[in-house]
Amino acid sequence: MSNKSQKHRKRLDKHFYEKELEKLQIELVKLQRWIKHKGLRVVVLFEGRDAAGKGGTIKRITECLNPRICRVVAMGTPTEREKTQWYFQRYVTHLPAAGEMLLFDRSWYNRAGVERVMGFCSDEEYREFLRSCPEFERMLVRSGITLVKYWFSISDEEQERRFQARIHDPTKRWKLSPMDVESRAKWVEYSRAKDDMFAYTDIKQAPWYVVDADDKKRARLNCISHLLSMIPYKTIELPPVELPPRQDDKGYIRPPLNEQTFVPHIY
Repeated sequence: MSNKSQKHRKRLDKHFYEKELEKLQIELVKLQRWIKHKGLRVVVLFEGRDAAGKGGTIKRITECLNPRICRVVAMGTPTEREKTQWYFQRYVTHLPAAGEMLLFDRSWYNRAGVERVMGFCSDEEYREFLRSCPEFERMLVRSGITLVKYWFSISDEEQERRFQARIHDPTKRWKLSPMDVESRAKWVEYSRAKDDMFAYTDIKQAPWYVVDADDKKRARLNCISHLLSMIPYKTIELPPVELPPRQDDKGYIRPPLNEQTFVPHIY
């Protein structure tokens, strides 16, 4: 199916979407169990345009998983000390141990995107990133880490619609940062930066996987389905659980309720 025909497909039925998401989330729980059982180390990068739906997809992946096994890292602006470190150093500290999966909500690719376009790094720092990033990722893969990289692609028309929704929805206003607003005026520069980034870092050992994100629901299902396909896993059957009988409360006297402070019944 061509990209043009994909853009004009009908939106997914809500009931169908929720049923498919539930199926995929059940499989994610199985994958989580397998990762823990086999001691795998998995790193998944989520990159893309502002408002492309990265956060929403990450939320659907993690909402049924154990946060001790599946962690999310969304790093802020580097500190003055971190600015003096080797560029990848602050990311390395978050890499998973055996039996863990780490999701980066934006990653070391900040240098090839926002830092490059907004002038937060020098030309030499940018060129060094393009040289060293492929080797850094090959090193991660050689160490046994499963590295999966997703780029969420969104049209300028759909991004504009989502920005407007964030402006007028008080529950989403926090999602629209001053940097997001400024990036809107640099659409073409970000496109060129993305193209250059792909040219250097779309490597055999860690290729980029592009997610068509104009339709949020389809993007979530497609991304989760693909992630499941990237890590071969088997179902580990859990032993049946039998709850023991509740302990006899003979001799136990509850303290008076009026000695406790309760949350008011507002609803």
